Amino acid sequence: MGVGGAEDRLGALFMRLAKTAHVLQRREIGDLGLTPAQARALSVLGGCETPPRMTDLAARLHVVPRAVTPIVDALENAGLLRREVDPDNRRSTLLELTADGRKMCKRLIEFRARAAGELFAPLTEEQRHILLELLEKVDQESPEIKHASDRPAARR
Repeated sequence: MGVGGAEDRLGALFMRLAKTAHVLQRREIGDLGLTPAQARALSVLGGCETPPRMTDLAARLHVVPRAVTPIVDALENAGLLRREVDPDNRRSTLLELTADGRKMCKRLIEFRARAAGELFAPLTEEQRHILLELLEKVDQESPEIKHASDRPAARR
């Protein structure tokens, strides 16, 4: 089988595993009363060193800024985050996790770990270690877009 065949198999396998991981995580986060979009936003907020602006969150989620408003509204109504006026730009709003929001982020991390454990259960510990090394290598050497959601958006 040529390289194209292996790439086709990798692509198909990647899509199946991504779908399985999504289903596992969706089942878990649904138990928390969150939508996938809300869980994703919380995860991004939990990884921020400083409270981001609404526009920063949108950039990290790869969505237009108006798309984050209903997500932020729901998270604020649930008591998981609060909006604060940006002292550097009073026209901007900063998003800060509440204590309950930080607890929910920890629960999301636990749920993701449980989902990953379920997904990779057929592998031995050694196989998991090898797979982790390989995936980290792919992640480190993938195209520039790979970590766009990890980089803070530039402050204006």
